[in-house]
Amino acid sequence: MVKKASKYRKNIGLLIAFVAFLTILYIIAVFLGRVMMTNYVQSEFNNRKVDVFDATLKPFNNFFNNSISEVSSYQGYLDSVHALNYAEKILRKNPFVEEVVFYDVLFTNQSSAVRGVRFQNLLIFPQTIYAFSLDNSNKLHRSRIDANETRPTSDDFNNMAIKMVNFLDVLDDSTSLTENDIYRIFYNTVPGKITYLNIPRINTLKAYKALMEDPDLLPVAYDQDLFVYKINPLKIKIENVQPRLFENIRILAVADPNVMEEEGDIHTEMPLPGALSEYKLQFDSSEQFLQGEINRRFFPVVLGLSLLYAILLCIVYLIYRNIAINSRLFQLQYDFINNLTHEFKTPVSVIKIAGNNIKSAEKISDQERHMYGRILDQEADKLNNLMNKLLSFTQIENKSLKYKGEYVDLNSFCEEIFDATRIKYPDLKLTSRIAVESSMYTDPILLNSVFQNLIDNAYKYSEVSRKFIDISVEQNKKSFVIQFADQGIGINKAELKNIFKKFYRVKNQFNQSGSVGLGLAFCKEITEFMGGEIKVSSNEGEGTVFTLIFPR
Repeated sequence: MVKKASKYRKNIGLLIAFVAFLTILYIIAVFLGRVMMTNYVQSEFNNRKVDVFDATLKPFNNFFNNSISEVSSYQGYLDSVHALNYAEKILRKNPFVEEVVFYDVLFTNQSSAVRGVRFQNLLIFPQTIYAFSLDNSNKLHRSRIDANETRPTSDDFNNMAIKMVNFLDVLDDSTSLTENDIYRIFYNTVPGKITYLNIPRINTLKAYKALMEDPDLLPVAYDQDLFVYKINPLKIKIENVQPRLFENIRILAVADPNVMEEEGDIHTEMPLPGALSEYKLQFDSSEQFLQGEINRRFFPVVLGLSLLYAILLCIVYLIYRNIAINSRLFQLQYDFINNLTHEFKTPVSVIKIAGNNIKSAEKISDQERHMYGRILDQEADKLNNLMNKLLSFTQIENKSLKYKGEYVDLNSFCEEIFDATRIKYPDLKLTSRIAVESSMYTDPILLNSVFQNLIDNAYKYSEVSRKFIDISVEQNKKSFVIQFADQGIGINKAELKNIFKKFYRVKNQFNQSGSVGLGLAFCKEITEFMGGEIKVSSNEGEGTVFTLIFPR
């Protein structure tokens, strides 16, 4: 029953199960995090191609929406010199434009034997045609084309002229040009080419309609400018704004039989619009390349999970340590109660026996009275010393112990202690060396308690033939150094770090009868309370040296 009462229930199995549960959760969380990050990156691979598409086509869109419409600001009065300057700017700024063809177009009701588009009384024909391009040395090249020459660009002119005639045919006073009308009538976009006719004012369009419908009008002519831009999509600069997702981006023909997809690569594509419609943007990344991005994005996730796992493991460790400390404290308290009971029981029993002997004796001789008186006095002193230690500990922990300092002459102070020790322990060989020049400011009662405890320990933990202690008191510039060296059984080095803990007892043959475990803890508390420190060095089987250091 006693053994069961002295055990502390640790429930270590629950902690082990909890750690196993945390580890399984951690592994599952890491696995799911990896899967989710892989799916996320693959989804980003398919979605982020729009960013590359927009960035890559930004120069082309700027050319289509702004640079082309600049022609309309000339309102048909663009001559060959200005057309050359405009074409050079377009060609140098937009590498994807390979050639610019300029048509100086005339809208008239004159009868003329020229090649053009005629509808009723309106004739639309090119007066002059120029082609502009950059040669291999990046120099501007200009060539004049005969208006009657048969070449693909004539179809561009004819298509735009027909679109204009069809629009004029339905034009009335309520007609207004919407943005949709502008792109439908004045732009013609086919794969590889953009054709643009400068946009006349609405009054000019009405004049064209009048020329077309009224045969009695006097001959008149209006100038218009028409440009054909030859586009090469392969010269568009690719802007990879997502370099972590796309390893390789190419502009390829939509139906290119030579394109071979490499095994293990991930692909996606986007068709190009308008004049670029025969081509597409193709995005390729190898699985190894995407794994790098997955790892980069997964690293903060696994780091966060690992940090959380480590924190939980630290909490488990703290719980385990708390359980271990509580178990040890429980054992120490159990031992303390047993030992304290024994410490109290022994002198109480002796006092009770001495009292009963005195009570039952009919006559007591002086020798017996003296003996019983000495026994009662010694046992009472033991009880008093034990109570004083407990009381001092309580006062120090509650910070209620008062420091009653005074200047103490260490020579006379030590001699008094040494004389009392020789009487108390006549078989203890005590040697001393005192070399101090000034008094030490300290509490003599507390210092006396430290001396008594260390001397008692030296006597208690020494063999009968080796009961020896050497006490030296020295003074240096900064402190007083007091050493207690004995030739006792010594202390194991593994236990040196614990000997100053409350209720801790070194396990040896001298402690079998029980000890409260307060002596050295009491010495440390009192020494530090007085502003000093205590050190210990020991060799098992040779002896122990305790050193007290107090400031001057």
